[in-house]
Formats: sequence, C-alpha cells, structure tokens
Amino acid sequence: MTTSCTSYNRPFTFFALATALPWALWLLGGWLSHRDQPLAASLLALAGLTAPLAVVAWVTRDAPDVRADMWRRLGNFRESQRRWPVLAVLLMPGAVLAATAISLAFGYPVEQFLPRGGTTFSVGVFSGWFVLVAGAVIEELAWHSYGTDALRSRLTLFTTSLIFAGIWAFWHVPLAFFDGSAQAQTVDQGAIHALNFPLSLLPFVLLMNWIYCRGHRNIMLAVLFHLGANLSTQVLATHPDTEIIATGVLLAVTAAVLWFERELFFRRGHHPLAGPTLS
Repeated sequence: MTTSCTSYNRPFTFFALATALPWALWLLGGWLSHRDQPLAASLLALAGLTAPLAVVAWVTRDAPDVRADMWRRLGNFRESQRRWPVLAVLLMPGAVLAATAISLAFGYPVEQFLPRGGTTFSVGVFSGWFVLVAGAVIEELAWHSYGTDALRSRLTLFTTSLIFAGIWAFWHVPLAFFDGSAQAQTVDQGAIHALNFPLSLLPFVLLMNWIYCRGHRNIMLAVLFHLGANLSTQVLATHPDTEIIATGVLLAVTAAVLWFERELFFRRGHHPLAGPTLS
C-alpha cells in the first residue's frame, strides 16, 4: 500500500500543536513540581507526553487512508530485513559502550560497565523506568506515525531530520523545569552537558530515520531505537561525561551513514510520499 503525497499534508499544524500543547502543560507541571504537588505535576507531565499523539488523531480524523497506513506500519516486520530490527535495538547501546571504553583512556572508572541499580531521575510520582519506556513508546507513536512523514513527503530525508531534531530539542525544553527530571539534572551538570543534549539529537534523529526508512517505515523500529537510547545510559553506571563522548561516536557513525546512503538522504523524491513543494 502506497499512500498519496497529499495524505500527510499538515506538517505545520501537527508540529505547532504537538509543541505548544506540551509546553503549556509542562510549564504548569514544572511549576507545581516545586510546590509539593507531585501527583498534579505527574499528571500534567503525562498529558504533555501524550498530547502529540492526540494531535495525530485530530489531524487524521478525516484521512482514513493515513490511519490505515499508520496501522499497517505498526508491525510490518515481514517487510523488513532482519538487520534493521537488530540495528534498532543495538546501535545506541553499542555507541554508549564504545564511548565508555574510550572514556577509560581519560581516567574515567571501569565501574561504568556495572549495572547502575536504578535510574538517576524521576518525574513526580513516576519512576525513571516508567518515563524512559513510556516516553519512547508514546513519542514515536506520534513522531513516526505522522510527523516524520508529513515533513518527508515534501523534503529530503536529511532536511526532514534536521528540522525535526531542532523541533524536538525545543520540545524538550520545559521538561527542565520539572524537579528531579533528567533534563533538570542535565542543566545542573553545566553548560557543556546542557548543550550536548540538543547536539546529540542530530545524529540520533538521522540514524533513527535511516533505520526507519530502510525498514519500510516500520514505526516499531523507531520505538525500539528510542527505547535503546533511553535505557543505554541508565542500565549501566555511565558517567555524564561519557555521554558527551557518545555524541562524538554517534556523529562519526552518522557521517559514515550519510556518505554511504547519500541517495536516501539527499535525493528529492526518493520516497513514495515525496511531493514537489512545501505547503
């Protein structure tokens, strides 16, 4: 089944609402998290997380072809070669393990290879494990059911990824106002660590979209990739500085992928959804 290029035709509406609604909910939730209202803050955090998925439902309410296409892509593993699910699961943890090995040469402890025994953060009443898993699943059910294809139907995959990486970095900003959140801890670690997060999203998005597209737009590949990234620095006792090294590793891998996959990333029209103009 190939969906027409006019079906994924509301990128501006989708990303405007999918950003504005979480921002409004998360700013209020962050404020409440510092005023001994953990339950209310948690519910607002969850509402903000699910808001983009609600926006998908709204923008596709009169587009049965898009909804059918999204349902089909939730589990179309039979269309994908086995290597893409394997890469989706292992690429991000592999990059973190490589970065950890590199960090040893700079004097960082070998104990980073040991299990952490728990997450370093929480959001209100939600444990870090819940946030990591729910975030990966719920976010990608929105970003890769509609958002990515809405951009890619009109742009190259490279430009699509750049735009989304910027939007996604901005989307995460209000989470830094939640007491005890991963984003708040990253900001507290200093400017270099705070800047590393948006920088890391660039190779993250490019690699995720590479696997997603080569895997026949399988939404679950994006979920698995995101989940692997979320868990890779929390399962083991990874030092915050090692995460900066991991960004360098990912940038090197991404550069290689961009070179060998030039046609996929830079050629307009290299996709059944491609359209001629941005509207």
